[in-house]
Amino acid sequence: MDAQRSPPAAEPHRWMITVSIMMATVMQTLDSTIANVALPHMAGGLSASQSQITWVLTSYIVAAAIATPVTGWLTGRYGRSRVFLVSIAGFTIASLLCGAAANLAAIVAARLLQGAFGAALVPLSQSVMLDINPPERHARAMATWGMGVMLGPILGPTLGGWLTDNMSWRWVFLINLPIGLLSFAGVWFYLRDEAAPRKAGFDGFGFATLAVFVAMLQLVLDRGEQVDWFESLEIRAYAVCAVISLTFFVIHTATAGAGSFLNVQLLRDRNFVTGTAFYFLLGLLLYATRALLPPMLQTLLGYPVITTGLVTAPSGLGTMVSMLIAGRIVGRVDERLIIALGMGLTALSLWQLANLSPVLSEWHIVWPGFIQGLGLGFSSVPLTTLTFSTLERALRPEGTAIYSLSRNMGSSIGISAMQALLTRNTAAMHSSLAAYVTAGALLTRPDGFDRVFDLHSLAGLARLDEVLQNQAAFIAYLDDYRLMMWLTLATLPCLLLMRVRRRAPMREEETPAPMEAD
Repeated sequence: MDAQRSPPAAEPHRWMITVSIMMATVMQTLDSTIANVALPHMAGGLSASQSQITWVLTSYIVAAAIATPVTGWLTGRYGRSRVFLVSIAGFTIASLLCGAAANLAAIVAARLLQGAFGAALVPLSQSVMLDINPPERHARAMATWGMGVMLGPILGPTLGGWLTDNMSWRWVFLINLPIGLLSFAGVWFYLRDEAAPRKAGFDGFGFATLAVFVAMLQLVLDRGEQVDWFESLEIRAYAVCAVISLTFFVIHTATAGAGSFLNVQLLRDRNFVTGTAFYFLLGLLLYATRALLPPMLQTLLGYPVITTGLVTAPSGLGTMVSMLIAGRIVGRVDERLIIALGMGLTALSLWQLANLSPVLSEWHIVWPGFIQGLGLGFSSVPLTTLTFSTLERALRPEGTAIYSLSRNMGSSIGISAMQALLTRNTAAMHSSLAAYVTAGALLTRPDGFDRVFDLHSLAGLARLDEVLQNQAAFIAYLDDYRLMMWLTLATLPCLLLMRVRRRAPMREEETPAPMEAD
């Protein structure tokens, strides 16, 4: 991605290229949220449990996490336009396979392909936008790019809800076909490489061990709750493989020097290490909340899928607003204070969600979502600036890949861990509530129970148990939100580990671009 930037006259098709690559970007970011509201319908159509259907989300995130760091090497080795075309084509074909999936295994496999092929689309689109615009237009180009990145998360819940409600959950994936075809055609006709591909070295062993660790860790988190965690030989095998692969990766990284997949010089920068840890947490909070809300609203509170999409969409709008504000005040205010504001707003939104009651209106969901979106924007923009402010310029390409990887890892771990806690807490709370529904308790209030349940029939008792299960699940959801709130607050003191380095004003072309928040 180090190709020389062209002057304006050398790129007569700038707008066509912009439209083509932004279509690919919107398509990729759209798929990070569009499937969320359709999860309950997918579970029914594919005969999957609530915990199993979250693999549709985590498989996509894990594949993207593994594939993102190799984007730079692929571009240098095969050329940017070729990698872009293969990514668009692969993502579009994988979307078709998702829409045609007949069972859970098929759609998870297709989502893995989607994540792997889509990983390069966002970083490549940003690179192309910088290359086809002269330095004086970089700020405007990055504003356009940032709007495109944010459009997907904003449209995703609403569009996904409308497609699921009026057509089928399969159309949340099939909608990518016309977008992908048009984007592919535009890149094919108008985008050209400015530098010849070069043979670049690649640390295959380091990449392989890291990929195995990520995959095994995800299997432990996804399968653990279903097979009783470490009481199962399967989980123990996954855990052993994860530990072994991580050990090999750490030893290889420490001994391979500059040729390793992870440059150890990155770990010597305090700002980078702390910022990467914060970005991991942002990924965990963002995706876990978005994965929990739609099933809660639809399965427990009876929200139609289109309403679910509408009430969860303001989160993306809040992020867009706060990113615009944060972009103007970064450099004028201590970045740590802006990050603290963002994390505080995130904690506030989680506190609001943790105090919901079964009797609520749409606004009880809209406002926490909007506030969480504000928190994300206020956190991510100054965090990116501060993370890379002390990092050597030569280390930034590698640092950017690891930075993105941390967000994806946080997302996948957050979804799986919160889903596992949800399942376990629901079972525990159901047992606690059921302990109060004894024969003696029923006899003391026979009239009250008989008005609602027929306690003399199996159907009536089953209905009573269903109500207990829904109450237990609702409390378990609130416990998840409360845990994430405390986790957010607990990380705030770590901001003191980050240094604010005052620098001379940067030229426009060096101004950090806003990071994606899909």
